[in-house]
Amino acid sequence: MLAQPDSSVGARFEKATFAGGCFWCTQHSFDKVKGVVSTTVGYTGGSKENPTYEEVSSGTTGHTGATEIVYDPSIVSYSELLDIFWRNIDPTTSNRQFFDSGTQHRTAIFYHNEEQKRLAEASKEKLQKSGRYNKPIVTEITKASKFYKAEEYHQQYYKKNASRYESYKNASGREQFLKKIWGDLSLTKNPANAQKELKNPSKEDLKKKLTPLQYKVTQQCGTEKAFDNEYWNNKREGIYVDIVSGEPLFSSLDKYDSGTGWPSFKKSLEPKNIIEKEDKKLFTKRTEVRSRNADSHLGHVFSDGPKPAGLRYCINSAALRFIPKENLEKEGYAEYLKLLK
Repeated sequence: MLAQPDSSVGARFEKATFAGGCFWCTQHSFDKVKGVVSTTVGYTGGSKENPTYEEVSSGTTGHTGATEIVYDPSIVSYSELLDIFWRNIDPTTSNRQFFDSGTQHRTAIFYHNEEQKRLAEASKEKLQKSGRYNKPIVTEITKASKFYKAEEYHQQYYKKNASRYESYKNASGREQFLKKIWGDLSLTKNPANAQKELKNPSKEDLKKKLTPLQYKVTQQCGTEKAFDNEYWNNKREGIYVDIVSGEPLFSSLDKYDSGTGWPSFKKSLEPKNIIEKEDKKLFTKRTEVRSRNADSHLGHVFSDGPKPAGLRYCINSAALRFIPKENLEKEGYAEYLKLLK
């Protein structure tokens, strides 16, 4: 694991700071680069001192999520780091990266000296003239300001919570966009360090990972028995995630007793992680619910739920994994703690 940098940088090393939307993704990209000594994710470009993730996420502090990189210029140059940065973002969107929106997700190059500024501006101009994009490059180039290290659970999140990281990145559209723009070109200057396209596990792998019932429900659109499943009567505080991918789906705040014997929810926790499809298997039209990234069959949604929305997400326990409130931070879902306070 790469060591986290100290507040000072050794004489032979230099520092670079980039904001590329999701800082989990940016850190992952640079951690694989030969010559990068360490990376730290955090917040910069704002006014409030020592902001928290919740404060930055609200978009009220002016900060953006960023990655601070300590590198050895004798191995990798600042220009090469700029190339890697451009190949990992959409530089044509303002205050947005893929499905994350707000000033806290803006892209930026924070230069630490005049030479970095010159190289960044030249690199931006070169990219604009390349014709790769048919829209203006809007990534800002600005002088580096105070950088605040993010909470520990965010550091190298792609390692600590690999399944959730992959779920987020795939669902966000980042991989698809980069492949469309850059094709199969390496995202780094060294082909050996190129990012691999994320793939869902094979059926064989899933059979090893899941119980027979979990496999039948998620992969074969099965249905478990009512009143004889793990979560139908669960009243603990926490969230429910996809058993395959770990993508967040539902919250205990929206769970209610529908009398059906299956876990029922008034709404989804993350609507972007839910896909609805027409289902005519039982000679009647129903709406099937599936997870976006893993494509797991979850259950169905009906229009006989409580007001105001009137929805009832009737979900199989076997398609879910419950994460209790006290384990959210440890398992990488700390951002949902504020909902359960």
